[in-house]
Amino acid sequence: MKEVEKLSESTNYSAVNLGDLKDIMDYSLIHPASKNLIKGKVFLKDATKATGTEISFNSLPPQSEQSYFHIHRKNEETYIIIKGSGFFQVDEDCFSIKEGSTIRVAPQGKRGIRNSSNETMIYMVIQSKENSLEEHTVADGERVPVEPKWR
Repeated sequence: MKEVEKLSESTNYSAVNLGDLKDIMDYSLIHPASKNLIKGKVFLKDATKATGTEISFNSLPPQSEQSYFHIHRKNEETYIIIKGSGFFQVDEDCFSIKEGSTIRVAPQGKRGIRNSSNETMIYMVIQSKENSLEEHTVADGERVPVEPKWR
């Protein structure tokens, strides 16, 4: 089982490297809920010491589907299709997806994904607590000087 490579870390950040996404199948894990071995999936929360999101990279072999539909209690998910094409279903709605498709699903949305292409589908899932960005604003950032720059 491949391990996430730590690039650098300090008080205000953690940086990791997954390697080439074409090699995502080198990762595997025992899913915490189902206890099943899942190949081609890697979670990044612990590796990056994240406190507000869980990010995972996932794969589906050609002509296959996630073996289950699921919901969440508190967290919404955003799926970003990086490679491949197929279908995504939320509740009773099923629609086509392809590279570049981005789907946000509320916690109670019954979701599933299917790869109908002849290549491995690669997608990223970002999970965060629903409504946690209530105070989000584009004015939240502040520009600051940095010296030395790009040392």
